[in-house]
Amino acid sequence: MEAGSNFVPAIPQLRIPADAPPYLAGARCADCGQVYLARPVACPKCFSRREMAEVALAERGKLYSYTIIHRSFPGVKVPFVMAVVDLDDGATLRGTLADIVPDPAAIRFDMPVRLTFRDSGQLDAAGQPYLSYIFVPDEEAA
Repeated sequence: MEAGSNFVPAIPQLRIPADAPPYLAGARCADCGQVYLARPVACPKCFSRREMAEVALAERGKLYSYTIIHRSFPGVKVPFVMAVVDLDDGATLRGTLADIVPDPAAIRFDMPVRLTFRDSGQLDAAGQPYLSYIFVPDEEAA
């Protein structure tokens, strides 16, 4: 994904800098260091209410859980793999696992995955494309 593209973020935590690649912004607890995608009012791990610093989430992780979706909304191509991924920085995200055959024989728990960004295929009201994140198998780590 090129820096400075004309995409709009599909979620509020997606940052698209003009001079750098896109990334997901998370929050790190000032007391225990736990990382989250969304900024909670209090840390669910240690209950701290101190301000959380914004951090770029890790781009690599491991597949924690998945399900193969066979029925979805009209216009959504099925089957696809919905995954829960534990990122290397401790954050846990849910997203689509792409570039893999949606077959249980092709997917394994703890398989290395990488966070990447792609055009979602949808447009906002002004006609700009949305940029979204997905997970893909991390061939370099395998």
